[in-house]
Amino acid sequence: MRWYSYLAIFVLVWTLCVFINLPFGIRTHDEAGEAKTPGQADSAPANFRPLRVVARTTIMALVICALLVLNYRQGWITSNDIDVFGQPEGFSTGVG
Repeated sequence: MRWYSYLAIFVLVWTLCVFINLPFGIRTHDEAGEAKTPGQADSAPANFRPLRVVARTTIMALVICALLVLNYRQGWITSNDIDVFGQPEGFSTGVG
């Protein structure tokens, strides 16, 4: 695989991980015991820290991407391993 394929996979995994990490550690103003700004939504976070979310997301995405790259190179799980239905009866590959 080329370097930009790894980069594309990392970006996709990072994007998925950011949505997984967003709700963790967030408290509303009611839960934190802080005063709300007039007009503010009740569900608005009181303690949102974007750098912490980015750091957790990047670490999580690096670990997942490392596992994906190792699986690609070592061949631990292939498409044949997850073929639960097998080949359909009467199916021909067209070879031979």
